[in-house]
Amino acid sequence: MGKASRPFLGAIFIAFAVAGASSAGPYEDAVAAHERADYATATRLWRPLAERGDPAAQLMLGSMFHDGLGVPQDFAEALNWFRRAADQGNARAQSRVGRMYQSGSGVAQDYAWALYWYRKAAEQGDATAQGSLGAMYSSGQGVAKDYAEAASWFRKAAEQGNAIGQRSLGRAYEVGEGVPRDDAQAVRWYRKAADQGDATAQNDLGKAYATGEGVTRDQVQAARWFRKAADQGEATAQGRLGVMYLAGVGVPQDYVQAYMWLDLSAARGMKRAVEERDQLVQSMTAPQIAQAKKLAREWKPTAGH
Repeated sequence: MGKASRPFLGAIFIAFAVAGASSAGPYEDAVAAHERADYATATRLWRPLAERGDPAAQLMLGSMFHDGLGVPQDFAEALNWFRRAADQGNARAQSRVGRMYQSGSGVAQDYAWALYWYRKAAEQGDATAQGSLGAMYSSGQGVAKDYAEAASWFRKAAEQGNAIGQRSLGRAYEVGEGVPRDDAQAVRWYRKAADQGDATAQNDLGKAYATGEGVTRDQVQAARWFRKAADQGEATAQGRLGVMYLAGVGVPQDYVQAYMWLDLSAARGMKRAVEERDQLVQSMTAPQIAQAKKLAREWKPTAGH
């Protein structure tokens, strides 16, 4: 849990250091404590700053309660601190409040309030909120569906380098929602997100290479991108990679690898993977099956790359 929160917290540290939004001494000491995984000390140092009204410290204290770092996990208390910072105009906190209303964490789920807070943050240029606001317009959560408005917010996020915004804009171009259908543009934005380690975008880029939509068909590249996504646990990519090993397309034919990836995909609910795996078993020896099952048991996801 601690490692998962680091990219978010690290980005905030940089943003507030540049903005000079916090008291230099205690705040920086809290940052240093967090970086060495001394979460109790970080929380102890941020709390008095937050209680005195420092929005940056309020945001960080809310994050600690949200993630259960240095304090017991408490979504309601997290929301309390996020809201204090949000009421002072802190865009990142506004985005976090929106997320909690959208998910119903620490508060009753309310899409209208989620939309309200996302918009406040998005209008200040927060890329995460822009992507989330686009997603709400795309799905019709708390607002009438509006694909053009969704694509507009996805683009704002994407142009700031936000991987989810890039992937979402790529999807809009692939299916022609809010923008003209354009496979080349879809690939362009999928690649930007995939290069940042976004597993869904890596899978989408692999599919583009496999089908030749928006890019020259290249099964080796398809397998490469499916592997990157599969290594992170993306179930569809795991199934597709398994099929490629089964057929020897883009990779050498390897029934053990095929079974392993199909089994991992099947375990995540992919019905096609179940069918392919169960049919594959008929062509495998008992030692191959045992080896494949062992690999599947020992497999662990890796970080995006």
